[in-house]
Amino acid sequence: MKGLLRYGAWLAVAAAGIFLVLQLSYVGRVWWWKDHNPETTAFMRARLEQMRERNPGATLRKAWVPYGRISPHLKRAVVVAEDSRFVDHEGFDWEAIEKAREKNLRKGRVVAGGSTISQQLAKNLFLSGARTPWRKGQEALITVMIEHLMDKRRILEIYLNVIEWGDGVFGAEAAARHYYGTSAAALGPEAAARLAAMVPNPRFYDRHRNTAWLAHKTQVILARMPAAELP
Repeated sequence: MKGLLRYGAWLAVAAAGIFLVLQLSYVGRVWWWKDHNPETTAFMRARLEQMRERNPGATLRKAWVPYGRISPHLKRAVVVAEDSRFVDHEGFDWEAIEKAREKNLRKGRVVAGGSTISQQLAKNLFLSGARTPWRKGQEALITVMIEHLMDKRRILEIYLNVIEWGDGVFGAEAAARHYYGTSAAALGPEAAARLAAMVPNPRFYDRHRNTAWLAHKTQVILARMPAAELP
């Protein structure tokens, strides 16, 4: 019996050590990305692997642009569409989370998430798309790291450069080129609102660019953009 207890204690210590090392690795990378741009993300790597199952020569379309070279219209559109309290919260919008929970209960399935831009960035940078309690817990820890080590401007800059915007299309510059043949800096209000409306399901809207819902959502975002607060 004592042997089993000692073995269990050893396993617990080993698991705690592995967990601590993993968290320190996340902290180190978040700290590095305060001043250095991530070349790729966990989500990009997963998407590229999926694409190469169909086409071994597939590549991602992406090009980093600094915060100042991204249209303020796009910044405003994404903030009002994805996280209207972005500049005020510390990583979690509890009101949005509660509203999403209530909506999911009414629908009987997951139809809303309530994730902030910081939470989405944590998932994109480090995690898989699997919906598991472990992943959500790890996402929360990384979100705290991001909020404590980066300012809001840097969080939004990285987010706009790494999120998916189409089939193999990542970041604002690649999206602007792909959909409008222009730069991220040159996007006007309506184009920006349309791109923001695509964020929840970008591969679908890459294939279906003229749906009634996308047109409606674009107009809703466009109307709300003047109220957006930017870092």
